[in-house]
Order: sequence, then structure tokens, then C-alpha cells
Amino acid sequence: MEGLTPTELKAILFSKRANVFYLEKCRVMQKDGRVLYLKEGKKANQYWNIPIANTTVILLGTGTSITQAAVRMLSSAGVLIGFCGGGATPLLAGTEIEWMNPQSEYRPTQYVQGWLSFWFDENKRLLAAKKFQKRRCDFFERVWTKDHDLHDEGFYVDDREIEGALQGFRQSIDNVVSVNELLSAEASFAKRLYKYSAQHADYGEFTRDVNALDTANIFLNHGNYLAYGMAASALWVLGIPHGFAVMHGKTRRGALVFDVADLIKDAIILPGAFICARNNMENQEFRDYCLQKFTEHKALEVMYDTVKQQSQQWQKGDGLDDGYIYQPE
Repeated sequence: MEGLTPTELKAILFSKRANVFYLEKCRVMQKDGRVLYLKEGKKANQYWNIPIANTTVILLGTGTSITQAAVRMLSSAGVLIGFCGGGATPLLAGTEIEWMNPQSEYRPTQYVQGWLSFWFDENKRLLAAKKFQKRRCDFFERVWTKDHDLHDEGFYVDDREIEGALQGFRQSIDNVVSVNELLSAEASFAKRLYKYSAQHADYGEFTRDVNALDTANIFLNHGNYLAYGMAASALWVLGIPHGFAVMHGKTRRGALVFDVADLIKDAIILPGAFICARNNMENQEFRDYCLQKFTEHKALEVMYDTVKQQSQQWQKGDGLDDGYIYQPE
């Protein structure tokens, strides 16, 4: 269909959109009312369509360029555009080019208003941070219970180590009295998951280091940045600035992105990094694995619904027990 504009596309809720694109060594452009990316071949150039109505994030890696017309069309469709290094990491925050947000003045206002209604109260921020961590545990437990690929690789939620880690983390969430204590409990939980995953993937000794060059650490970096892209997209849809974090560093401009991404990282990216490393997968194969699992387990929808519900909590009641439980379809 020629001449199709973003306003004529059937709207798809951001929480239901399926696609996150990472592109490198290509040119993104607008042609005949569509957004395409061009790859130059030895004999002929190849064009590939980007389904913008069903896309949340486009990451532009090394060797890419994008036209003004394409940016205008992507923004009209509400697609988040990010510039990054090779392999989708790192985001180029050092040059102040990180996310190009579509500039819509018609996004909802009730969510940012609800978020700010509690954010300046330290006690309520701590309660919100605890709820985020409880949702994190709930999502982890559901994914590891139903994911057959994890089971095939020997990862089970009812293993003694995992049950102990989850139980201990849940108890810590209830008992901590400060964000720093909660961060410490989170770090302890993650350390136990790293140890379990490395052992069950026969990976050998492992230490989490974002600058390390071993395969598992590289995959963890790549997967985390995919999660950050989805978290940023969910927050943009709801109109909540990234600086109003409830748990991570209050001096970091994008800290709320890390809070939201943590909802799904342990369940999908962490085990996937070790599984794909054991199976000698390439970077692209690992990214495909992550995107498939994000869709399969409705990761973006979990982020979206959790932030949306939390932003409205203190407009409903005292915020102590909202009764919210995410139930996948």
C-alpha cells in the first residue's frame, strides 16, 4: 500500500508491541510512506521494511545513518531511537546522544502526576522500591516455572539453591529499612543467581564485570541494554522522566530505567547469557534469544503494567498492599 502515513496505521499499545531492532552498517530512510533500512551489497542494494506500528525501540549501532524524514516518521509512530556502539552496547551517553524521544504533547499526564505525588516522600519511595523487587521475584518465579528451554538446560525454579535465594530475598525485602539495605539484598540475590547459572552451564569460575571480555559478561551487557531500551520505552509511553528513581542512584539521570529493567533481567537475560555462552552462540543469536523470550513472557507488558499501577497507588489507598499480581495470559 503506497503513501501510508503513521496516522493511518492501526494503533498498537506499547505494552503489546513486539519488535526491538538493532541495526548496524546500514542506512535508515523513508521511502513511499514506509521506513526502510538499506544494506549495500556487491551486486545490488537490499531494502528491508521496519514495521514501525509494532516497534518500540530502534538501536543504531556502528556504521549506521538515518535521514530526517525517517526520524520524523518514527517519531510520529512513537518509536524510541537510540544510538549505541557495536553489539548494541554501550549507549553513547558520553556524548549526550542516548535517546531521541518522540516529542508528543498529548501523552497522558496522570501517571507522572501520580508518580510525583509519592516520590518526594522518602518512606513511600522505599515502599515503591520494595514493590518493584517483589514484582521482580514474582516474574522470575513465573518465567522459571514455565520456560521449557530453561528446563532443558537444567535451570529449575524448585532447585534448592534457587528456592533458598528467592526466599531469602523476599524476607530481606520485607525487613530492610532503607534503600541502601535493599540494594545490598539485591546484590546478594544476584550473586547467588550468577553462581547457580555458572555452575549449571558448566561455565567455570565467573565474576560479574562489565568490562570483562569473556562471553557471559559480554552477553549480560548486551542483554541488559536491550532491557534498558524497553524500560525507557515504557517510561516514555507513561510520560515519567527517567530521573525519578525509587531505588538506584538519585544522582543518575536515567536511574529509573535501571529500576524498571531489573523487573525482568534476572528471569531472562541472566540465565540466557550463560546458556548461550555454553552453546557457543554468536552475539546476534543471543540477541535473538533475548527478544524471543521478551515476547514469549510479555516482558514489556510486565514493565508497563507495574509502573502504571505503582504510579496510581497512592491515589487509591495507603500503598501498603495493592493486591496487584501480574497474571500472564
